[in-house]
Amino acid sequence: MSDITTGGAGRGANGGEGPLLSVEGLVKHFKLDPKGLFDAPPILRAVDGVDFDVMRGETLGLVGESGCGKSTTARLVLRLIEPTAGSVTLDDVDVLACSKKELLALRREMQIVFQDPLSSLNPRMSVGNQIAEPLRFHGIGDKVDRFDRAREFLEVVGLSSDYYDRLPHEFSGGQNQRVAIARALILRPKLLILDEPVSALDVSIRAQILRLLIDLQGRFQLTYVFISHDLSVVKRFCNRTAVLYLGRIVEIAESESLYREPLHPYSQALISAIPEANPDGPRADSLGGLEGDVPSPISPPTGCPFHTRCPHRMPECSERTPVLKEVKPGHQVACFLH
Repeated sequence: MSDITTGGAGRGANGGEGPLLSVEGLVKHFKLDPKGLFDAPPILRAVDGVDFDVMRGETLGLVGESGCGKSTTARLVLRLIEPTAGSVTLDDVDVLACSKKELLALRREMQIVFQDPLSSLNPRMSVGNQIAEPLRFHGIGDKVDRFDRAREFLEVVGLSSDYYDRLPHEFSGGQNQRVAIARALILRPKLLILDEPVSALDVSIRAQILRLLIDLQGRFQLTYVFISHDLSVVKRFCNRTAVLYLGRIVEIAESESLYREPLHPYSQALISAIPEANPDGPRADSLGGLEGDVPSPISPPTGCPFHTRCPHRMPECSERTPVLKEVKPGHQVACFLH
């Protein structure tokens, strides 16, 4: 992965304008089935108050252990699931206040690429028709126009336009992910959410897809939210990185700054666990030597959600929840140590 340059074409691309995407106080609580007839339904706190901005043309990485709320946050931003509370603004449009008709139009501006392309593609439909399907759904162009544009976008993502009539099972995983990217891009969205887009691919193919995404970002002036558990990829690909733990952002900063000097104990543990290229160096056999497991989002700890595992916990950590605040320019952390 050493040949992937950090930040793609988006670094500094916002040109001083306001954020394209603003998320404030985003919450999603799921009511689960009660254990007994008279029991109150337990609440799963999947996302528990998330705040972040994404500037135009940049790539924001969302990282954290499995189950921390990364993918749920993505689906809430797109309103694929409805939030319990909070606000989402895309290019000054209140996403959560949109009617169904308004949301349908807004979906042209924001798209998602999922982790497993085979599960997101229809196995019985040609890849060309699947790339053209968003155009048909939104009533854009006639049949000939959609055919031509789908062939064009096959070429855009590095595939031959002659592949139009082929089925997904005829392609490799990397080729299918290129098809999924073409399908997301054909509407020319402003925001593209990438949910673990390379984690199911071989290492060599990952590098190719990431280089493609960097090229496309510059070509189409895209803004990315890049979700991953692979911090080594995020370090090289994203302008800024937000660290999630138990449904909350605990730190957010420029990627170079965060990886060089993480401030939150959880961020420090994540970064210390990144495998080193040196085979003779120390091995990261555990997550920075942290105690215990991630608490259940059904019964999270009081106070700071991380205090049960934190090596620096203080009495107040179990009593109060730290808020995300700026401790130095562009670097925010939710921790009483700072």
